[in-house]
Amino acid sequence: MTHAADFWDARYESETYAYGTEPNAYFRRQLAALPPGRLLLLAEGEGRNAVYAARQGWQVTAVDFSDEGRAKTQRLAATQGVRVDYQVADLTDLAWQRPGYYDAIGLIYAHLPPDDRQAVHAAAAASLAPGGHLILEAFNPRQLGLASGGPREAELLYEPAQLATDFASLALLENQEATVVLREGTFHAGPAQVVRLLAQRPAHPNPSV
Repeated sequence: MTHAADFWDARYESETYAYGTEPNAYFRRQLAALPPGRLLLLAEGEGRNAVYAARQGWQVTAVDFSDEGRAKTQRLAATQGVRVDYQVADLTDLAWQRPGYYDAIGLIYAHLPPDDRQAVHAAAAASLAPGGHLILEAFNPRQLGLASGGPREAELLYEPAQLATDFASLALLENQEATVVLREGTFHAGPAQVVRLLAQRPAHPNPSV
């Protein structure tokens, strides 16, 4: 993953925030409906979602393999007077917390090859606490050919059916494609084709008495 980390470090080394400093709109809307708790954000980049969540009272852990992303997250957090625990790590080699640890997990444009995607998604689902929510937005294959961002390889783009399989252990509250207009810095700008998923780990059933 060294080459990929180098790519993202180069993208993030500018003083300008590549994807802006405001949170993703879908993430923001879904997070607003949840009581603050422990939040994990995967492939968090420069920290726009993490810092926003911390401002709302969440205890935030962010993970990305970019040292530059971590540095910019910490600068952004300092300007907002909040703290983000940012771990520089590869998502495919992450030391996960115990199962059921997080009240919410966000995967905002965390695009991975199929085998890695399935493994990371399974680990994320297992890390949700009973009643916890998972929020995902990513580009779908209709994004190919559009200039508003995202991977150029079809295998890195997500279909609702794939996500339904990946998160079969969760209750899917929303899992659909959408046409949106992105206004997220320089690299996510313009009409886009995305998939949005909101899922919840079922609460443990009451023990029999």
